[in-house]
Amino acid sequence: MAEIAETELTRPRLQIALDTTDMPSALRPLNRAIGEIDVIECGTILIIAEGLKAVREIRALYPDKTILADVRIAEAGALIARNCFEAGANWVSVVAGASLTTVEQVVKVADEFGGEVQIELGEDYDADKARKWKELGAKHVIVHRSRDAEVAGTLKWGANDIERIRELHAMGFTVTVTGGVNVKDIPFFRGAPVGVIISGRGIVKADDPLTAATELQDVIGEVWPE
Repeated sequence: MAEIAETELTRPRLQIALDTTDMPSALRPLNRAIGEIDVIECGTILIIAEGLKAVREIRALYPDKTILADVRIAEAGALIARNCFEAGANWVSVVAGASLTTVEQVVKVADEFGGEVQIELGEDYDADKARKWKELGAKHVIVHRSRDAEVAGTLKWGANDIERIRELHAMGFTVTVTGGVNVKDIPFFRGAPVGVIISGRGIVKADDPLTAATELQDVIGEVWPE
């Protein structure tokens, strides 16, 4: 695949993943780091614990921020998506294993609300299926190390990830990377068309969430200079 000139690359947005088990532990780091945050993810764990109240409360606090409801839709796409968008989400996530019918239903509801749909890839990757998601109207995909593998230290970023990012970008997707991404990982993606970088524990568990988010933004700016 042809190289992408640096002048064609845009600076990725920084997304904070709030995967805590209650609202206070989500809001403390969010409120401190918010000045450096571009996208707020109401994580799966937080939504399981608190319901879509999490989205509503964060929307009320930050009306101008992009909010992802990371509900990982597998079925009942229209119903779940509508609830998320009505709560104030801008984006919703769908698992790669969802049927194309489900993806189509979620996209249809997203269009009603001016929202967008994000597909979360698993460790297996099917380029033909990804093209079908794009044809249906999905805008985003996530390339990631699994949380369990990342914690165990058994899965590392590699050349195949960069190739996947380039291919998905060429299809027209905004590509998000996640999985314990820290300031040391970010330079690995130099020259790759990454659209969003997610940091969860790296900000949420930091002694100073604002400093942690600022350091991430600084490195992002070095790797993708404007």
